Amino acid sequence: MKTVSYTEFKQLDIRIVKVIKAESIPKKSRILKLTVDVGSEEPRTIIAGGAEFYSPEQFVGRKYVALINLEPRKIAEIESQGMLLAAVAGEKPLWLKVEDSAPIGAKVI
Repeated sequence: MKTVSYTEFKQLDIRIVKVIKAESIPKKSRILKLTVDVGSEEPRTIIAGGAEFYSPEQFVGRKYVALINLEPRKIAEIESQGMLLAAVAGEKPLWLKVEDSAPIGAKVI
């Protein structure tokens, strides 16, 4: 496993986000389009995998850990502006959720 310096780690902007909208993407059975509140900025769009395991309704209103300064990337013709973080258990992503008391936009250190 490659190691990274603390300076490199500090460049990652990992925050608590809240999903305010989640929807299926036509003709895509493995990904969902999420609209997330990242705190003080405008909501962002994040494409997340695992649609074969989770319905859009399971995301709405919940808080997760996300990398929000990831370079935007087009996925299924939609610009994804971040990444929800998950643990891997076989093929099913286990999204890193946080308690309701965690403030939206709080930086993870």
